[in-house]
Amino acid sequence: MVKSLTTVNILPTAATHQFSVIWLHGLGADGHDFEAIVPQLNCNQIAQTHFVFPNAPSLAVTINNGMVMPAWYDILEMSFERKVDLKGIETSSTLINRIINQEIAQGIAPQNILLVGFSQGGVIALHAGLTFPQKLGGIIALSTYLPEPELLLANRSESNQHTPIFMAHGTMDTVVNITAAQSAFKTLKNLNYPVEWHDYPMEHSVCVDEIQALSDFINQQFDTE
Repeated sequence: MVKSLTTVNILPTAATHQFSVIWLHGLGADGHDFEAIVPQLNCNQIAQTHFVFPNAPSLAVTINNGMVMPAWYDILEMSFERKVDLKGIETSSTLINRIINQEIAQGIAPQNILLVGFSQGGVIALHAGLTFPQKLGGIIALSTYLPEPELLLANRSESNQHTPIFMAHGTMDTVVNITAAQSAFKTLKNLNYPVEWHDYPMEHSVCVDEIQALSDFINQQFDTE
């Protein structure tokens, strides 16, 4: 079992940082995948923000004929009502929680830590964030879904019941169908999480308007005034 994750880091330009953004990539990618997005963000506190891009463990992925690749958990079936690698989701969430705790150990307040995840990474961002024992600043879930809502129900933390959640999805996504994301949004809404929904005419990717919207969301959560 992997005890810790390697990370790609973009350090703040200020001498010390007050904020942390932990950004999780999708299946088969790595920590460099979203590194280039940082200069595109319109974030007020970017000079004081540490961006952490963890590298997922290497796993044999069943739907890809057992090929070993960076993955947060195994994908056993392609169908929507598919079997879910619950153990893998919990294991990766534990690894992300360790990164969160490393930031806290550096003096960053939990409410100044924000999780972002794309696709598979979004699944982990939601699960790790909503089960973390201390209140976090927010969660951004991009082009993703909730593969097993019961797992969240069994493990969710009261501390993050009021943590803001930003969800965004492409209307032309053929990898994670938008209906799966809408179902996740409805589940979170029914559980009384403060979740907001955005969709864009794009495929399984990110777009300029989405980047601006999530920049605004980050600014709202990292507002020091």
